[in-house]
Amino acid sequence: MYIYSFEQYLYPMQLLKELCSIHAPSGNEEPLKDYILSYIRKNMYTWSHTPTVYQDGELQDCIVLVFGKPKAAIFAHMDSIGFTVSYNNHLHPIGSPSAKEGYKLFGKDSNGDIDGTLRIVEGEWFVDTNRIIDRGAELTFAPNFREEGDLILSPYLDDRLGVWTALKVAETLENGIIAFTCWEEHGGGSVAYLARWIYETFQVKQSLICDITWVREGVKAGEGVAISMRDRMIPRKKYVNQIIELAKQSGINYQLEVEGAGASDGRELQLSPYPWDWCFIGAPEKDAHTPNESVHKKDIDSMVALYRYLMEKL
Repeated sequence: MYIYSFEQYLYPMQLLKELCSIHAPSGNEEPLKDYILSYIRKNMYTWSHTPTVYQDGELQDCIVLVFGKPKAAIFAHMDSIGFTVSYNNHLHPIGSPSAKEGYKLFGKDSNGDIDGTLRIVEGEWFVDTNRIIDRGAELTFAPNFREEGDLILSPYLDDRLGVWTALKVAETLENGIIAFTCWEEHGGGSVAYLARWIYETFQVKQSLICDITWVREGVKAGEGVAISMRDRMIPRKKYVNQIIELAKQSGINYQLEVEGAGASDGRELQLSPYPWDWCFIGAPEKDAHTPNESVHKKDIDSMVALYRYLMEKL
């Protein structure tokens, strides 16, 4: 049996801090793609097994790592929620950000860096800054990564923590695929063509959705990574039961989640014309889509451990 201990937290957080600081809302994932590619090229020869790296071309801003003879794929989305600047500093949401008066926003346009504050006037969202911002510029929450006791707090733990987990799994992965995807927060789209390309090229049809869920009535912070039995979509029960049985065998702390709303990259896999199985597995966070998302360090550790275990067994 795979034994996992919570006697100490296993991972330094500098890489996660850097991932959370990068401006990459849905539709503008290129800055994070470039960072991840640079990180992979710098570190992959120190990993247990060296992957083949696929990017650009028909994959647009997505990245796919292929290790050995893959039987399963991990999907982690790179994008975040944010805001698009419209006319006279009016804001439209990217995805579903929480909008609260006083939130600090940042970005860049043709005139340089943008440092502003979210304002709400008669129900409309605006950014308060010292000039008119270019139309179409994107704004995201200002970086504010910190560790407070057992918690990590930062904007964009959803889903930079999923990306970070996937990179930690890559360090030891022998056989498998890791796909870094785009647009998840604002309707998806990239997983549709990744599903086709991966299935037709590698004949892989098992997947794990490496994303962040929410602390809820039945899912608590600090009690282990959450395995979702369903959200707005319903995955194939036989496959989910297989994942749960493997989790039981692992000795790793986990929780079971059952919800009727929300979705992630698994939705696109289920709607694709290919016979993909999928299961969402992620650490629960508080204050989702705010500048103060928080995740318990024990849940981070168990998330990495369970992904490593499952990718060995599937």
